[in-house]
Amino acid sequence: RARARGHDHPHAVRILARAWLFVIWHCWQDGIAYDPTQHRALQRLLNQDQPAAA
Repeated sequence: RARARGHDHPHAVRILARAWLFVIWHCWQDGIAYDPTQHRALQRLLNQDQPAAA
């Protein structure tokens, strides 16, 4: 999405890294394991791969 917004590759990687650091930090601080089912971004990606129902 960052690339689509016009950011160059290094900046897009920094944006992605910052988002993952946020997730990792909170998992560590809260003492919980990462659960991908709780993140809407993963659900959006999974739904994009499925063909639309007719």
